[in-house]
Amino acid sequence: MSWSVIVIYTLIVLYLLTVLMVAFNIVLENRNPVRTLAWVAVLLFVPLVGMIFYLYFGVNYRKIKMFSMKGLGDMKWLQYMSEDQKQRVQKTEFLKKEDMKDVRKLMTLLLNNSKALLTRYNKVDILKNGEETFPAIFTALGRAKRFIHLEYYIIEAGELATRLKDILIAKAKSGVEVRVIFDDVGCWSLPKTYIREMRAAGIQIYPFLPVRFHRIADKANYRNHRKIIVIDGETGFVGGLNFADRYMNGLPGIGIWRDTHLRVKGEAVTSLQIVFLIDWYFVRQELLLNKEDYMPYKKEDGNVIVQTVASGPDSDWASIQQAYFTLINTAKKYVFISTPYFMPGETTLNCIKAAAMGGIDVRILLPHKSDSWLTQWCSRSYVEELLEAGVKVYWYQKGINHSKVIVVDGMMASVGTANMDMRSFDENFEVNLIIYDRNVAKNLAASFVEDMRDSVEESIHKWKFRPKRQKIRESVARLFAPLL
Repeated sequence: MSWSVIVIYTLIVLYLLTVLMVAFNIVLENRNPVRTLAWVAVLLFVPLVGMIFYLYFGVNYRKIKMFSMKGLGDMKWLQYMSEDQKQRVQKTEFLKKEDMKDVRKLMTLLLNNSKALLTRYNKVDILKNGEETFPAIFTALGRAKRFIHLEYYIIEAGELATRLKDILIAKAKSGVEVRVIFDDVGCWSLPKTYIREMRAAGIQIYPFLPVRFHRIADKANYRNHRKIIVIDGETGFVGGLNFADRYMNGLPGIGIWRDTHLRVKGEAVTSLQIVFLIDWYFVRQELLLNKEDYMPYKKEDGNVIVQTVASGPDSDWASIQQAYFTLINTAKKYVFISTPYFMPGETTLNCIKAAAMGGIDVRILLPHKSDSWLTQWCSRSYVEELLEAGVKVYWYQKGINHSKVIVVDGMMASVGTANMDMRSFDENFEVNLIIYDRNVAKNLAASFVEDMRDSVEESIHKWKFRPKRQKIRESVARLFAPLL
């Protein structure tokens, strides 16, 4: 036997031993069995590539606490405030209206799982699509006097990104503090000259978890999917829109980009600020939470109760998934869900089906066309069981529906960055606003109904007789659901 053959056999044996060790560790992590089996299958049947995918995308960093807020000593005050608010929620001090007592469970959950502080004195404006969102953002940025904090998943070269850069540079040169966090994977295509120009103007701009594929320790999986802007501690923005021209102009062959963003004023802006500053600490190891200039807690007359819930590998719990689950379980009349990607996992899926089978009017709005064929087919694989449970499914026809909105009973709502999929629940850094206000919830419900008019409702009888090749594509894509 030649040396080359011996070397090949040795490498094969070493690889198999490595795979078995990794698979054994995955089993010991006590993950969801479906997710565990999916990763074991990838490791066994896709040699080498499967191992690389696991190292980049599969390691459970929430479990091993790679990202931990516990190391932030200055966060003790947040723990104290959340404990105090839990007591006040139980005494209904936040719940002046009798019909709001049903939300006590959700409020307490979010105080426990993510220290999501309740803020009462807020004004929330709903911004529809890029036509309303970007002018509002640019106007607010132009009025900044002290600081601008901006954190985005995607900033992509184009008209919007250029205008953003020009405004931020102008404000920095006028003496405004400007800090920018961009996701390294989401902004891979952003020219280095763009970043250099901003730094030359005095802007502090840094990537979140930079990925260099020659360094196997870097993490491509855990991405910062948040979209946050905080201006002077007075105005905040959060929602689904990134700084890329398609978010304003739509996509050729698909249509408009339907999305939802929020402009917030009041105490909730400070909660968004806390999320940004914790991320800034991860990026720069610079703690700004103790500076009163950045934490003003300014009140607004809007009297809208808001909780800002953040989740990701830096949290002990899948906070937003738990929020969605509890929101749906709280419903007495209806649940409206708008999401571009629907791969919810068995727990959330069963919650939705149980609500519909229990007589709740559950409606889900999905895009007829998507910007991702794999996630589109995977999302479609859940439709039949939803329809069988009595869930009403609508296909948005005018373009891609990218809104991440849940409305319950015209009384409370969730708007933010998290899709209804396992990546948003477990792996991405996300942020949502949970809003306890009838006017805001009813306006979001009205927008949902308007979108329904631009949609086609799916029929259980028609769906069951869809082409065989479509069913096969859905079933194959569904195998990847735990990994997407």
